[in-house]
Amino acid sequence: MIRTFILESGKLREQELAQPLTSSDLRTASWLDLQEADDSERALVEYHYPESLPDAREVEEIESSARYFVDGDDVHVHSLFLYQSEGRFRTATVAFTLQPNRLISIRDVDLPDFRLTRLRARRGWIEAASPLQIMTALFEQKVDNLADQLEDLHRDLEEVSIEVLEKREADLGEQLDRLAKLEDSNGQIRLCLMDTQRSVSFLLRHIREHKRELNTCREVLRDLDTLMAHATFVFEKINFLLNAAQGFINIRQNQIIKIFSIAAVVFLPPTLVGTVYGMNFHRMPELDWVFGYPMALGLMVISAISPYLFFKHKGWL
Repeated sequence: MIRTFILESGKLREQELAQPLTSSDLRTASWLDLQEADDSERALVEYHYPESLPDAREVEEIESSARYFVDGDDVHVHSLFLYQSEGRFRTATVAFTLQPNRLISIRDVDLPDFRLTRLRARRGWIEAASPLQIMTALFEQKVDNLADQLEDLHRDLEEVSIEVLEKREADLGEQLDRLAKLEDSNGQIRLCLMDTQRSVSFLLRHIREHKRELNTCREVLRDLDTLMAHATFVFEKINFLLNAAQGFINIRQNQIIKIFSIAAVVFLPPTLVGTVYGMNFHRMPELDWVFGYPMALGLMVISAISPYLFFKHKGWL
């Protein structure tokens, strides 16, 4: 699918075009957004703008030279965007090609940042006078979305924190599972934040003659620094709660093991007494004694109570 956008009276507008697209549609567009484009759509764009679309293998490479580079007048930026799939956060790479009169983006996933950008464009809320301003608006939207996701993550973490620290006797298995999911989500958000820092920093080095966009990128970088600090705090708190939950579980298990250990020690002397008087020898003086049986029972009771009282005195119970 190819969506085209134009700049009209300082606003970004989505073009309502009949399918299939024509060459004139592509030439008048200020932003071409390719989502899960098929071979014919890619061929159409490549025909008019050769060497503007990266290969699928190039999009997923992680080295800086493959993700951020300049080719003639084209500035190429491959940046990670956040989305949710099956209840978990995922990241998808969007390949941007910034040309003097046009922005081309290619992606394989329907991303929430792009959906919201289209909605805002339809309502005339995005002010832009150049493809570069369209790209900076997308990065601003991306950072706002990451901030919202981080706030939601912190809110969920506070709920889990109360359950872990104030309900210690409860089964913490569910809380451990939730903390593991929160740690995974926070890792995906941090990855997007770091990648965005790299993308915007690279962009800064090549737009020094555009003062307005330069200031916008600097503001985005300041926001990213703040969000990175927040994400680091969330990461540390998740680790603290994971360690605390595991510590509470270990304490509970140690208490159970201690009870079994003490019970074994308490019942060991009576077992010894019972074993001695359970031996089958002809010459055992107590066998003919009238009070032999009560004496053996009393000895077992005393031998059981004595260790219990000793442990109680030591504070082990």
